[in-house]
Amino acid sequence: MTDFNATRPLFSLPHGVTYLDGNSLGPLPVAAQDRMAACLRDEWGEMLITGWNKAGWMDQPRALGDRIGRLIGAAPGTTVVGDTLSIKVYQALASALELRPDRRVILSDSGNFPTDLYMAEGLVRSLDQGHRIETPAPEDVAAQIDAIGDDLAVLMLTEVDYRTGRRHDMPALIRAAHEVGALVIWDLAHSAGAFAVDVSDTDADFAVGCTYKYLNGGPGAPAFIYVAPRLADQVQPALSGWLGHDAPFAFDPDYRPGPGIDRMRVGTPPVLQMAALEAALDIWDQVDMDALRTRSVELCERFIEGVEATCPDLTLASPRDAAMRGSQVSFRFDHGYAAMQALIARGVIGDFRAPDIMRFGFTPLYIDEGDVDRAIATLADIMAHRLWDRPEYHARAAVT
Repeated sequence: MTDFNATRPLFSLPHGVTYLDGNSLGPLPVAAQDRMAACLRDEWGEMLITGWNKAGWMDQPRALGDRIGRLIGAAPGTTVVGDTLSIKVYQALASALELRPDRRVILSDSGNFPTDLYMAEGLVRSLDQGHRIETPAPEDVAAQIDAIGDDLAVLMLTEVDYRTGRRHDMPALIRAAHEVGALVIWDLAHSAGAFAVDVSDTDADFAVGCTYKYLNGGPGAPAFIYVAPRLADQVQPALSGWLGHDAPFAFDPDYRPGPGIDRMRVGTPPVLQMAALEAALDIWDQVDMDALRTRSVELCERFIEGVEATCPDLTLASPRDAAMRGSQVSFRFDHGYAAMQALIARGVIGDFRAPDIMRFGFTPLYIDEGDVDRAIATLADIMAHRLWDRPEYHARAAVT
């Protein structure tokens, strides 16, 4: 079991702030400050370029990948860290399409995070081979798999809807896709660190995810990619960067993919960001994922009950069944942006997604019942007295 009273002090949270936005950007792990300072001072500062060998910078993407692998049910040597999530989506999709050359349909859903669809659109356009992307409603994906049948090349889904928190039944969808011969890309952006995931037992083909949300790696923290062992030596990376080469420092004029997951590396590793992520994963090494999930559900249920009892103008947008939700709760309100700005001004930080979604993330590592109750009371006061209806709360900022 995990002692969540012991994990809370491991994060740097401003006094008086209730932080319910870890599903968008996790807070700073206290240890990351010293770890990054040491990397700057003792490694970059003292070792200079020799840090790639002496400090192990070049090996960190695999080492950190294995630590994330523990949280997603991946065997050692099948996950690597680096680049951005958009890059990893592109890599996975390009590789999957090449493995299914006679098929033309990429199936996603209308609730997928837009960047995944943008990357797919760009790839389809550049390939110019007649591929098409289908995006039915999330609840219709299973039926669409059967309808497309043997023309389905890739099923590409984000397990948890970034707006509502609705959770796909990924094991069932993976089985259905495999039955028609398709490959599956599983985006874990809102799953990794929110609940237990098992890419091995579910026989996932590819999985990708970011580390700056629930994993607390910091803004701009590198993404990760998993490739099933049965495919790792078959994939031919479309983004054939020098660090995915079999011998990067041989500087061969022609690309030769590295073994297994190494070929999914692209550019130079972000050393300072990996230092912060390393400190964050030290916390995750002591977390029991089943205990985390149980606690997350308790906090979410408490929040839903309290908001529905005190804020009749808000409508639950997330599934009521906890098994169908990630670790976030969303409510709809026509003036949701303004109401969220009013909340933030009073020290309760969530976020907003157009057109009307107020999102709240619940991470038991640093959120407890007191935080939930404060958030409910603050939101109830704002709604009861229309405190959101002030000009400053309606002015849109660049990031919502």
